[in-house]
Amino acid sequence: MTRITDLYPSRQGRREQILSRLDPVVYGPRSPASPYQLDGAQVTAYERNGFLVLPDRMSELVPDLLAETANLKNTLAQAEEIYSEPGSDELRTLFSPHTFSTLMDRVSRDPRILEPVRQLLGSEVYIMQSRINVKPGLAGKSFPWHSDFETWHVEDGMPRMRAVTAWIMLTENHPGNGPLYVLQGSHQRYVSCAGTTGADNYKTSLKHQTLGVPRRETMKELMAEYPLKGLYGSPGTLVFHECNLLHGSPDNISGDSRAVVMFVFNSVENRPLAPFGGIKPRPHYLNSPDTRPVAPLTRPLAATAN
Repeated sequence: MTRITDLYPSRQGRREQILSRLDPVVYGPRSPASPYQLDGAQVTAYERNGFLVLPDRMSELVPDLLAETANLKNTLAQAEEIYSEPGSDELRTLFSPHTFSTLMDRVSRDPRILEPVRQLLGSEVYIMQSRINVKPGLAGKSFPWHSDFETWHVEDGMPRMRAVTAWIMLTENHPGNGPLYVLQGSHQRYVSCAGTTGADNYKTSLKHQTLGVPRRETMKELMAEYPLKGLYGSPGTLVFHECNLLHGSPDNISGDSRAVVMFVFNSVENRPLAPFGGIKPRPHYLNSPDTRPVAPLTRPLAATAN
């Protein structure tokens, strides 16, 4: 059996370290080959910052997406893909909505989303994971600082940094309702975290993550180098963020709910191996076994007529 070198070791009982990134950020062309791809300035901004915010890019779809979110919440109330807020029964995350909903599936293949993703990753892609995150007003709890790639590498076996999350704001994202905060440019570093990963860690980490969370001293060091940036926007804003970008979000202290729908795209040339943390693979809704390439719709999805 071929032995795979772990280029990004983490949670191996060692002391925490800040390592350099070994992979490119952008794998594909910098000039658009279609009207739906990113222009050169947008690609450069994504490469430099680790994220790209496109205001109101999908706003016409928001009413349909909100209605579908409510429908899925009701019909999947007892499903294993549903996670509630810590200490309450309010919805926190609904995983894999694109497998339950034709609308969500079609949105994930909208060329305004899928063509930029294939451009950034320089290959065909598949949906590794999708989710709807909800932070109820005055009830939604925080997500600590972390890199998605660190978790996907240790717990799912993603070998390299060649994935991107595309997400749509379904409600206003403002400073008070627990928006996503990022360390701009931090995707160029990798935090090799301390600790070791126990069996079925996901069962608790999806409600309250403690492993894969950089220590306070590490975050202070990184914050001295990379600026803190809040990702705010109106419903329909489209965001692309790089898999290794450090991000987190605070409690929702406002009366306004915050909701987003997210699609994690991984390159077909970066399919997961056995988890590098030496644990059994996580469930299908966290690391999809269906790695067939997805194809974009021929034109942007239209809203349902009222």
